[in-house]
Amino acid sequence: MMDVCLLGTSGMMPLPYRFLTGMMARAEGSSLLIDCGEGMQIAIRKKGWSTKPIDVLCLTHFHADHCSGLPGLLLSMGNAERTEPLTIVGPKGVERIVSSLRVIAPELPFEIRYLELTEKREEHVLGPFHLRAFRVNHNIPCYGYTISLPRAGKFQVDKAKALGLPVQMWGRLQRGETVEYEGRTYTPDMVMGGARRGLKVTYCTDSRPSSGIAEEARDADLFICEGMYGEADKLEKAKLHKHMTMQEAARMAAAAQPREMWLTHYSPSMNHPEEFMEEIRQIFPGARAGRDGMTAELRFDDEE
Repeated sequence: MMDVCLLGTSGMMPLPYRFLTGMMARAEGSSLLIDCGEGMQIAIRKKGWSTKPIDVLCLTHFHADHCSGLPGLLLSMGNAERTEPLTIVGPKGVERIVSSLRVIAPELPFEIRYLELTEKREEHVLGPFHLRAFRVNHNIPCYGYTISLPRAGKFQVDKAKALGLPVQMWGRLQRGETVEYEGRTYTPDMVMGGARRGLKVTYCTDSRPSSGIAEEARDADLFICEGMYGEADKLEKAKLHKHMTMQEAARMAAAAQPREMWLTHYSPSMNHPEEFMEEIRQIFPGARAGRDGMTAELRFDDEE
């Protein structure tokens, strides 16, 4: 299972009724946060979630509305008595940028480890999360992220019994370990079925649309995507500043066919994004206007 919360949906600046864009995923006692604009620790607290279990923090890029909340968040984590290391992922220069912001938050009770992205696509395993970063098309280096929870096949009790393996060894094989018993070696593939469908969330803001983004979001459980403008006359402005309209995001979703898409990163001039949704759902019926605090509890198929 994975919990996903859209903590904020505003682009460019926070508003009295809308925090800056950010998303948190929780699985197996660990939390992963994407982006950290100013006030993000308040958005997390307002949701009723905690900053303490954040083990991974991914930055899409280094514009202020996506990273200026780092000092406050890090201090909040420190004040929560966190001592475990925190991994911060981001484009080239991430350690320099974060270190500069930490001038006003120099002492923390936990280590920060940096994972600098330099390739167009990179894959990393961080705790329970399988993370794939992919370069998108903004006016500075910027990445989208796909978060996956893979799922192994079912443990086949009949095969374990036929092999004569005692019950005490079953759990180790289920966890992917190789075991020795009575002079023989047993591997997980001897008792496990084929891999099952896991969970997948793709997150992208601050980019022009591309087939690469659609490919990343293909068959995702949830696709969270920028929809900065809804008005038809804002298309040229979106192109100029390398952002995306709601209609463009919906067309990518139509190509990718995720189970659901949430729009986010709205222009401060957009007061009511839901006003555009009738048109957007004609392009992709699974589209929803994201709002601060929107949450999904994603479950594996046979648990739903």
